[in-house]
Amino acid sequence: MGKHLGQETQLNIVKEVLAGVKVGALARMYGVHPETIRNWVREHRDSIPPEEIPMTDEHLLELQRLQEIEARYAKAMKLLGEKELENEILRELIKKRNPAYPKSTK
Repeated sequence: MGKHLGQETQLNIVKEVLAGVKVGALARMYGVHPETIRNWVREHRDSIPPEEIPMTDEHLLELQRLQEIEARYAKAMKLLGEKELENEILRELIKKRNPAYPKSTK
């Protein structure tokens, strides 16, 4: 991750955090560690005037939409994992009931 971003980009990220965008989503988007973003927020939050904190514009709406999709995706992957586990258990049960090489009836 450790990408170096310019001061202006850092400030924009801090503004987005202050506007309510999740640090994790911004970290993935910009390719920086979440803790780095938290440090920037601690460093810069007092120097950013409230009028510079973005309102819910299209960019923020897009990020929020992305967060919702990520949450749904994570939930779907968890459900899929549970289904795979159920299927594996069923396959094992079928193998036990119907051995691949039944005893000869001759």
